[in-house]
Amino acid sequence: MHYFEFREGELFAEDVKVRDLVKKYDTPLYIYSSKTFKRHYEAFDSAFDGIDHLTCYSVKANSNLCILKMLSEMGSGMDIVSGGELFRTLKAGVDPSKIVYSGVGKREHEIREALLSDILMFNVESKQELEKINQVAVEMEATARISLRINPDVDPQTHPYISTGLKKNKFGLDIEQAMESYKLAQKLPNIDPVGIDCHIGSQLTSIEPFIEALNRIKSFHAELMDMGIEIKYLDLGGGLGITYNEESPPHPSAFGKAVKENLQGMKLKLILEPGRVIAGNAGILITRVLYTKKSPSKNFIIVDAAMNDLVRPSLYGSFHRIDCVTQKDAPLQKADVVGPICETGDFLAQDREIREVNQDELLAVFSAGAYGFTMSSQYNSRPRGAEVLVDGSNVTLARRREVYFDLVDLEEQCF
Repeated sequence: MHYFEFREGELFAEDVKVRDLVKKYDTPLYIYSSKTFKRHYEAFDSAFDGIDHLTCYSVKANSNLCILKMLSEMGSGMDIVSGGELFRTLKAGVDPSKIVYSGVGKREHEIREALLSDILMFNVESKQELEKINQVAVEMEATARISLRINPDVDPQTHPYISTGLKKNKFGLDIEQAMESYKLAQKLPNIDPVGIDCHIGSQLTSIEPFIEALNRIKSFHAELMDMGIEIKYLDLGGGLGITYNEESPPHPSAFGKAVKENLQGMKLKLILEPGRVIAGNAGILITRVLYTKKSPSKNFIIVDAAMNDLVRPSLYGSFHRIDCVTQKDAPLQKADVVGPICETGDFLAQDREIREVNQDELLAVFSAGAYGFTMSSQYNSRPRGAEVLVDGSNVTLARRREVYFDLVDLEEQCF
């Protein structure tokens, strides 16, 4: 459930009329619902009641400081993949002992920063990375807590670009490589192997791939115990999907029930890294119709939001529901909703059944709370739009709209 709804024909974000937000903050505009974020976090976290667990929100889904602070205050840990995300989480007041650091390409300074912060653990994805972390830890006279990311070769049945658990993917180590790396971790002086990590993909709409991966990890865990490696944490990653169009992903409670049943008798602390399932339907993108155009073969709705604001449709062919901010009884048409960028791939929807619209009307692009603004850019020198967080009738400007000076502030002035 989310808190974007129509009341008497007008779209509201919680108790605030979207049209009023646009009057103040212009378009394109990202609007987030505090109640939706909180509801989704509680629904996910409570699904694992009864077992020792830590829910670490995946920062890459939506890294706005207001969002991170809000979730941290609810008890959430954080899953990070860069030094910048570490900086953000610490800036938001997150307890470092609740931070796990994933990602295949950690740089030396990022490893150093994470060790200085004393994060919970690194999710290590290669033998060379393990050796690099040990080298940095030796230099710092620190101990690095690590888990190794296992690639269980499980098909998550999702888009290839967000599949991460197959042999051909760049992530993690296969079972044989992982075993050799755990043996190495035992010998390295400044490494403490405390966990096992596994993440098979994103936007999963079935529980079965999770359970298949978990069963393979359980067998692997038994081998580690026989080697005398005391594993304390099992990180199952994230990946639970949401409804964009006609998907029917399992409810977190069903996911939690299946995982808990499968983990009975195992004395491990479970770590989970949800992102999209918390943030996805907690945000919308508002855009204004600039022009409409008819060609002999197509109808076009040209809006002021573009692929630099929401790249998912261009990158993944993803579906986002699009509706008028003010409901209207207009004929349906089949049209492409496109942006101003000089790329044929700049679209928010193609061949979409949508109401006929006029210049200056507002459209809402739903399910834009995850992998929306975080994947945005300034391509075509387009300043990025604002982000606002609504809580009841209260509105917080979570990130101001960029201006032209923001486009050049970091560039050397050579004139």
